[in-house]
Amino acid sequence: MKALFTAAALVLAFAAQAQAATPRIDKREQRQEDRIQQGAASGTLTAQETQRLEKEQAHIDKMQDRAAADGQVTKKERAKITAAQHEASQDIHRKKHNRRNAG
Repeated sequence: MKALFTAAALVLAFAAQAQAATPRIDKREQRQEDRIQQGAASGTLTAQETQRLEKEQAHIDKMQDRAAADGQVTKKERAKITAAQHEASQDIHRKKHNRRNAG
């Protein structure tokens, strides 16, 4: 019984560490998702643009999940994720300001 609690505590500790390893990345990801939703709601993004941007965000999510799978996000992994987020941010800006509107 004691071993079970110890094992459960270790699993939770590793999960918390993996999740807390990228708070800046998580925050940026949330801001980008908010920008996409705002663009879709205001009509500055078409349905196709919104779908493509959401797919790009899902890809970044998978990158982050793979990087954190071993419990440690390396500097190289973090740099790749940050670069992908930067590119996604530029894509969001371009799509929101390209004079194509929904509707």
